[in-house]
Parts: sequence; structure tokens; C-alpha cells
Amino acid sequence: MSRKKVRVLIAKPGLDGHDRGAKVVARALRDAGMEVIYTGIRQTPPMIVETAVQEDVDVVGLSCLSGAHLELFTDVMEGLHQKGMSGVVVIAGGIIPEEDIPALEKMGIKAVFGPGTPTSEIVESIKKMVAAKG
Repeated sequence: MSRKKVRVLIAKPGLDGHDRGAKVVARALRDAGMEVIYTGIRQTPPMIVETAVQEDVDVVGLSCLSGAHLELFTDVMEGLHQKGMSGVVVIAGGIIPEEDIPALEKMGIKAVFGPGTPTSEIVESIKKMVAAKG
């Protein structure tokens, strides 16, 4: 039985212009056998949601270094829910203060990976979360 590849969207919402970390994660996920769609920088939440819908992804990875993560991630989560994509696993990375993590988890973000997280940990976490959702 051949299992379909996990499809992951890596997105950079907002005006943040730094994407090295997102590119490193995207490459690690691809190297682990996942299909990866990378949106590039300066994406609006509606653009990210539309790409997630069009690409029928299993996972949305949001990266933010600008400090606007609470507002931007809320907008993405609301957009995914409005489009019937509530079952998509959403993860986050970037410069996110510890005190903001409970708010992100409450909005439905399944994991937050900070700077220096080994890519192997991100890969394994995604595999477990996708397997758990069936």
C-alpha cells in the first residue's frame, strides 16, 4: 500500500524579509520525503490560505520574525477555518516569545519551533501530527 506524501506549505506572512530559516526547514522536509510548497516572503494571510486550499496541503508552517505573529497567525487560522480547512495541521516557527505560545496553541497551532530547533525534530513532529489526524 503506497501512502501519499505529506504536503506542507511553508509561508512567511507579513512584511518580514528574512527567510533563511524557512528555506532550511523547507529543504529538510523535502529531503525527508515530503512535498513542500514555499510561498516566498511578504505573503498576506488570505494569500497563504488560498495557496493552502489550492494545494490541498496537510500542514501549514508559518514563519515570523517580525513580532506580528499573533495578529498574522490569527488571520491565517480564521481564513483556514472559513475555507473548511480546520483539519490542516498548523505549526509555527521564528522569533516567538515563550509567553505567546499559549495564545498560539489556543488558536489551534499545534507546535511552535524556535531558533535552533533541529530540523530532524520538526520532521518527526510533522510526521507524528499528520499520522495522529488520520
